[in-house]
Amino acid sequence: MTDPNTPLWLEPQKSPLSIVLVHPQIPPNTGNVARLCAVTGSRLHLIAPLGFRVTDKDLRRAGLDYWDKVHVRTWESFDELCTEEKLDDARVHLFTGRITPATRSLWDARFSPGDWLILGEEARGLPDDVLERFPSRWVRVPMISEPSARSLNLSTCTGIALYEALRQCSIESG
Repeated sequence: MTDPNTPLWLEPQKSPLSIVLVHPQIPPNTGNVARLCAVTGSRLHLIAPLGFRVTDKDLRRAGLDYWDKVHVRTWESFDELCTEEKLDDARVHLFTGRITPATRSLWDARFSPGDWLILGEEARGLPDDVLERFPSRWVRVPMISEPSARSLNLSTCTGIALYEALRQCSIESG
């Protein structure tokens, strides 16, 4: 049974969450993430080089008719984004499949309005220079410990991460 106090609609965020895709390669994944950003009021940042043109029909098809509802910006490099947006440790969450003592579970990560959720390309994940920039901010979505189950689809992982962040932000503001 649904709790009657559970909201069925998201409230617009004063400080929206930002999704950053570093070097995405597969147009339908990026299109799905764009649609996810449109329906959640989140911002989308794409870090070049991209594995496709933003005019790619597969990208447009996956994003359906949501593209005019997405705040999207393409950056030449991760450094350019960090400099212009003044990213700092407190607001950054780097999603990675790597496990180190600094890696947090998604369930241990704490999200606040205005945070940045950063994900890497489908085949390689986040580049070393991006991970090294924020070494204490690594997050991993929990999965079973099975070598053949090594990763999630980029748009699936983004959706899981974004909705957990939104859930935490709604508790914080509510």
